[in-house]
Amino acid sequence: TTHYKTNQQAKMTTTTTAATVVGIDLGTLTTKITLSSTHDFEIVRNAHGGHTTPTAVTFAGPTRPRLLGEDAADISRGDENTVWMMDRLLTGNNCCDTTDDSNDDQKIMMMMMQDFCRFQFDNHTNSVYIPNMDTTYDTTALLAMLLGRVKRNVLATIQRRTGKNDNNADNEELEFVFAVPSNYPQVTRQAVMDAAYAVKVNKSRVVDGARCLAAVYQRKFYDGQDVDDVVVSNNNSNDSSNDDGDEQKKTNKQKKTVLVVEMGHSRSCVSILQCGGGSGNKEEEAASQNQNDIPSSNNNVQVLSSVSSATLGAAMIDMALFHHFQSNHPSLSHTTTTFLTPKSRPAQRLMEGCRKLKHILSMLPEGNVTVETIGKNDTDVSLSGNRELLKQLCQESVANKLKSMIAAAVDEAGGIDVLGDIGSVEITGGGTRIPMIQDAVRHAIGKGEDFVLSKSLDDTSLAFGASLLPIDASTTNVEVTAEHEARRAQLLEEEMAMMERDVQMVRKDEIRNQIESHVLELRSARHSTHGSLLPSSDEFASYLDGNDDWLFSDECENATVEEMEEKWTQIQGKTQEFCADYLAATQADAERKEKELEDEAKRAAAEQDAEAGDGEAEDHDTRRLPFKRRMEIVLKNKTEANELFSGKNYQHAAARYAKALSHCNKFFDLSPDQQNEVNEVKLSLYLNLAFAYIKLEKLDNAFLQCNEALKCDATSVKALYRRATVLYQKRKFDEASKDLDEAEKLAPDDKALKKLRVLVEKQMTKQKAKEKAMAKKMFG
Repeated sequence: TTHYKTNQQAKMTTTTTAATVVGIDLGTLTTKITLSSTHDFEIVRNAHGGHTTPTAVTFAGPTRPRLLGEDAADISRGDENTVWMMDRLLTGNNCCDTTDDSNDDQKIMMMMMQDFCRFQFDNHTNSVYIPNMDTTYDTTALLAMLLGRVKRNVLATIQRRTGKNDNNADNEELEFVFAVPSNYPQVTRQAVMDAAYAVKVNKSRVVDGARCLAAVYQRKFYDGQDVDDVVVSNNNSNDSSNDDGDEQKKTNKQKKTVLVVEMGHSRSCVSILQCGGGSGNKEEEAASQNQNDIPSSNNNVQVLSSVSSATLGAAMIDMALFHHFQSNHPSLSHTTTTFLTPKSRPAQRLMEGCRKLKHILSMLPEGNVTVETIGKNDTDVSLSGNRELLKQLCQESVANKLKSMIAAAVDEAGGIDVLGDIGSVEITGGGTRIPMIQDAVRHAIGKGEDFVLSKSLDDTSLAFGASLLPIDASTTNVEVTAEHEARRAQLLEEEMAMMERDVQMVRKDEIRNQIESHVLELRSARHSTHGSLLPSSDEFASYLDGNDDWLFSDECENATVEEMEEKWTQIQGKTQEFCADYLAATQADAERKEKELEDEAKRAAAEQDAEAGDGEAEDHDTRRLPFKRRMEIVLKNKTEANELFSGKNYQHAAARYAKALSHCNKFFDLSPDQQNEVNEVKLSLYLNLAFAYIKLEKLDNAFLQCNEALKCDATSVKALYRRATVLYQKRKFDEASKDLDEAEKLAPDDKALKKLRVLVEKQMTKQKAKEKAMAKKMFG
């Protein structure tokens, strides 16, 4: 384990409180993050709700905020302004610095970097040039950008769990622990921790991935458990170390050898673990403990060996498929030199198609993938393959090299004669899902096809294990030199400046959206209840057109936040002058509705109190009621909700629909017919609840309810129509059009669908015209 301490940290060691440990598995494609036991080892979700964070950063332009992690462009479609695989770009760890003596794996990874990564990486300076910004960024600074998003996601997860606002938490409250391969150079480990420091995470560690996996294995199978029933061969015993035959027998009985194979996108690791078999002498165990031992009261799991490859991974299979189809596919072989050029869009699409085919062949014996517009005259191309093709292409370059790694790990652990039979094999990582890889693992240890490979260690195990490992005796504290500390301070200063710039750019976008929404609302208000109060003069129309034009002007693009806020204030003031009567009338309506809602809330509270007095308080209804009785309660709430909705009391109607849905989750032991009946009722409730939210202008809530309705019935025309309505109001016209396409296939004569289609197409036409006008202004 490597642990760096600044001079300031060394002084604070005795005064700071324990930090929340965050385990991080920094992958080539995605990064996995888990919290420590303080927060029940919660997996950190990204801002979109996903369980992983893409290892990518996109620079949208000098007047736009950076797009980090889950907001970055998809790497399969990203241009030279999107940087990914940052774990491979760090100093000391990139595979592009090859010579004539470099091995084939390194040359393949170099080819991947040069031909398929569109960003402009300079391996001599470990930096990337970003055309959108006309700036070159150090790879450590790029990783810091990603870790800034990771930190925000971690704080958001903690806030969600605790209900506390941790956005302004003290820097010492988080400690990042990175799980990395054992062959990670020291300079690369230092760069990772420097990146953490740049986002004000002053405590960080880098630990070997094999130790992390061992820690997870121990926690899952040995912590608090008796290992006396684990019977395996003796492992590396010393006849002279114990003359008591019974004690030796007991040690043999407790020992178990486990092979762990991890294969990710572009790296692999093979580890041999010894489980159980402690000597029973605590002093001997403490004296023999090395940096691979997992701290434990029972010392049950130890790492005997670990062999890593910085190049072997599932990406090599993608490359093999790419070159196979490029050279042999009749629709592609003629385009090799003129069309599928390195870093081209067609080459990216072909590589993405190869990835998809690989995933299909992980599940099925054969597969087919269609890749759009990469053939002659922009025709679509079908890629077909089977598992035998993968073996032909990758047996030598992937499977046999994995076997060699396993053999090396066994030799490093003392050899198969010392280890005895390998009692269990754990596989983890996306690459190990491929049957060819699983066969290679079995063959390497002399097992047949019927030998079961365990998958107890999932894809988050490295991050999970990193959050388990404490600072122990093996941790080396390395003091940071003054020169290095100055470099870290520079990284911190630069990242804080970019974060502040992002805040400013986001605020600009918010104001821009406010102005655009304001103008759109005034245009559509002409057809509202009080539309007749709006001015009909040409001056007012010119005022709206002028604001629209300004939004797409260079003045708006280059305006500061202060100038944008001033412009927004001016627009609001001018609107007040033009539309005083209209605004007064709408304000009076709003106040009246608010008063009605308050009165209704009081009545609802009185009803709830009355129900609680009768012993029917909803929040505490855990009764196992018969199906008929529970369904009566559901339908009673639905009927009341419908009445409230008819009276335009949408807020309380929504509450009643939600209440009815909560009762739908309390059925039990349902027959197939009963389940169908419940699903039909739930579909109706989700649709009605979505409609209520639309009336309340809570579009995000409405969108979620439409999704739930479609889970109940993917062919529900009404659900597709409702969701299209929501997307139209959210100005996501392309997505709304897709829902309408699906709905019209099911109900081609539906008048409501046709009416909404006209509105959507009108807005799409208008949007394209605006984009065309903006492009004309920009490029002439």
